[in-house]
Amino acid sequence: MVASFPPVLLMRRNIIRKRLIEAGATTPERALTLAEAGVINPYGFQRFTEFLVRKDFIRRTSDNRYYLPRP
Repeated sequence: MVASFPPVLLMRRNIIRKRLIEAGATTPERALTLAEAGVINPYGFQRFTEFLVRKDFIRRTSDNRYYLPRP
């Protein structure tokens, strides 16, 4: 079964990915908070951000910074 998301969530996912790539956050050592990466309203959509972590779209460090597991 394929998950279906409202367009705003797909846009959010793409923006997070784009900002992390632009910032070079592709390893745990280079991980950033979403605010540092330039994501607008970094604390909005927290449940969706958790979903992205659970699905391994992004990864979170122990100090709540994020990076892409594969650019």
